[in-house]
Amino acid sequence: MRALVTGGAGFIGSHLCEELLRRGFKVTAIDDLSTGDMKNIRDIKDKNFKFVKGTILNQKLMGRLIKDCDIVYHLAAAVGVRYILDHTLSSLITNVEGTKVVLEFADKYHKKVFLASTSEVYGKHVCAPFREEDDRVLGCTSVNRWSYSDAKAIDEVMALAYAKERKLRVVIARFFNTVGPRQTGRYGMVLPRFVLEALSNKPIVVYGDGSQVRSFAYIDDVVKAVVDLSLAKKAEGEIFNVGNDKPITIKELAEKVRSATRLKCAIKYVSFKEAFGKRYADFEEIECRLPDISKLRRLLKYSPVHDTDSIIENIVKYCRKKD
Repeated sequence: MRALVTGGAGFIGSHLCEELLRRGFKVTAIDDLSTGDMKNIRDIKDKNFKFVKGTILNQKLMGRLIKDCDIVYHLAAAVGVRYILDHTLSSLITNVEGTKVVLEFADKYHKKVFLASTSEVYGKHVCAPFREEDDRVLGCTSVNRWSYSDAKAIDEVMALAYAKERKLRVVIARFFNTVGPRQTGRYGMVLPRFVLEALSNKPIVVYGDGSQVRSFAYIDDVVKAVVDLSLAKKAEGEIFNVGNDKPITIKELAEKVRSATRLKCAIKYVSFKEAFGKRYADFEEIECRLPDISKLRRLLKYSPVHDTDSIIENIVKYCRKKD
């Protein structure tokens, strides 16, 4: 099969390209490198891989690329809380218009689409595992943090409308805190930031009191689930949570990172107001975010291989080797 991966030079996108190549796909990746990085794909030497630098808003280019593939893995998006706060308008345009372009050409040429969505669509829910059919609970529209949630929800609604009205084959996955090698802490990703701070003998900086609850899924587990979902006929027209359902507080995460690095770095707690500065008014913290992955388990017999401890160990090893 011929796959097109939008956002293919990004963290998840680059790992997905490698997984598809391992399974015998011919892969074309497109990325405008706004948050992606050529370093992420520099080790891909496979003759079945091709990279195109460009934006998904380029309709002529996207029309040609989608016409020449069998399935589109649409991962291109503006990501990361800090990036969204700093680039709200351009992020909205990329996330909504870009998906519109992908769906229009996929419909025109009858191509299957895997749409990467996010746990952000759930908003600030109660502290219980989120199910795919749960209501959304969002903050005020004047708080820019929620613009990402709104944009990705529109993406999902558009994709499902194409599925229902035009019979487009669509699969949607909501990612929950995917982590692993090549992820950067530059845009607010907490685990790589903690590891890099510890390895630099700097204090591990925890925002708030560290009581926030999260779960972390390793990239290898995630991309395998993505490809399996994309190939499953019963997944078409459906939404799936993809992640790990084992909870951990951010404070516990910081302590585990410190233990894994075997360094005596301090753990420093700073207020969100101090952390986000002038952007504080546009930010609202989510106290708890956990996925219910029973739907994914039922379809794929999915079970994450990597637990939090092994994930941290792998990221520490990668960062040390990188240095």
